[in-house]
Amino acid sequence: MNATDWLARSVALLRPTLETTAAASPRVPGEAKAPQRTTRERLQATLRRRQEALSPRVLRRTLTELQAIVDPQVSEVEAGRLARAFAEWYAQAPLEARRDGWLLMSEQFAPDARKLKAVRDQYEAAQGTPEEGQAEIRLRKALVSPRTRLLQRFAVFPEGMRFLVDLRAELLPHLKADKRLAPLDAELENLFSTWFDVAFLELRRISWDSPASLIEKLIRYEAVHDVRGWADMKNRLDSDRRCYGFFHPRLDGEPLIFVEVALADGLSGCITPLLDESAAPSDLGRATTAIFYSISSTQPGLRGVSFGDSLIKRVVETLKEEFPRLKTFATLSPVPGLRAWLSRNIGTLLERLEPRPRAELARVLGGELTAQQLLAAWDKPLALEAKSPVRGMLMRCAAEYLGHQWQDGKPVDPVARFHLGNGARVERLNWGGDPSSKGVKQSYGLMVNYLYDLKRLDKHRAMLAGGEIPVSGAVEDLYL
Repeated sequence: MNATDWLARSVALLRPTLETTAAASPRVPGEAKAPQRTTRERLQATLRRRQEALSPRVLRRTLTELQAIVDPQVSEVEAGRLARAFAEWYAQAPLEARRDGWLLMSEQFAPDARKLKAVRDQYEAAQGTPEEGQAEIRLRKALVSPRTRLLQRFAVFPEGMRFLVDLRAELLPHLKADKRLAPLDAELENLFSTWFDVAFLELRRISWDSPASLIEKLIRYEAVHDVRGWADMKNRLDSDRRCYGFFHPRLDGEPLIFVEVALADGLSGCITPLLDESAAPSDLGRATTAIFYSISSTQPGLRGVSFGDSLIKRVVETLKEEFPRLKTFATLSPVPGLRAWLSRNIGTLLERLEPRPRAELARVLGGELTAQQLLAAWDKPLALEAKSPVRGMLMRCAAEYLGHQWQDGKPVDPVARFHLGNGARVERLNWGGDPSSKGVKQSYGLMVNYLYDLKRLDKHRAMLAGGEIPVSGAVEDLYL
């Protein structure tokens, strides 16, 4: 009997009358939407409402099955079998039925509030006494919710980790609309932070000799520069390139995150030569610089679990061992939020401009300088001449965006936030760095080098924590 047949039989035994096709009845147009009932209310009800997928009877049965998975009297092996059977049902269920499963996990497996309060009071009373240690142990045990134990048992069967990661990926877009799902999301993120700690991850080099199935995943998951085909991918894995990924033993064959590196004899300012399939490989004997030109996460369900900084550090160590001549480690990165930010803030930036450069811009644009005129002049950035004041203004605005703009206490640009948080500094702005339609749409074609100065990473992190974005003198000179 193969695994598929075994799973099918397990599901049949566990859910002989499960209404897998139960779905919400369509709401009549114009009908007022009824208030959402908690699972606690629905479990006590007799009839379901139109917007509810599972009937109260099926909801109760589903809860019983989830409770059986976490039952302390059930062995780990049996719990894994029950969890696997539930996962098989989940894979076939419609979205609304899955959502009811999320709600049950979120609302019905919370810590016991009364027990938690009692042990917390005991812990506070035991402070400074010989019983403090034991009181802390009891508090820690009480903080482990039945939900935690439930999710841990899903991780028992071989495909369980994949099931949980995919479940969270599907859950995340629904969090904003339904706050009841937040406890389940928080529990998953907390567990993933432990299960996917870098101590349990393996760094592997991915080359053209790697399995085709793995290379196909690189093509599918590439998030920065779309792969145009197999020839493009082969170029990115050529002799003067390196690609590394972090792998987890329970998601074998699936990189969690991967980085693409070009080895060169200096900083790269444009992505086009790096993606040129016809270009000859660089001379590795002259390579002094490693350019990280693409970093892609592959698992949306692991959002909030940070291992990108560790990936870069491990890759730097690996490259230094293979190529002792390498002295410079930097990125060639997009500036994805620049254009949208400028469209909202250009008026304020123009107000800060000194009279002389303001008059020069007005002269070039042929009239009174307005935000709309300047944005229109930037619409075809690659046609602007090197000494054009319009081009110079865009570079100055980009420097302001990367070096001075914050959001919620962090750099406003998401890519800058990642690299600066790892200890890099804004090193150089590159005009026409990404002339693709995507690059022009995001950042008027601008790209940026973030420099990883291995001796100053801690210093740069301290600067960032103190409210100062570390930038090079060249970028600083561009400020308005």
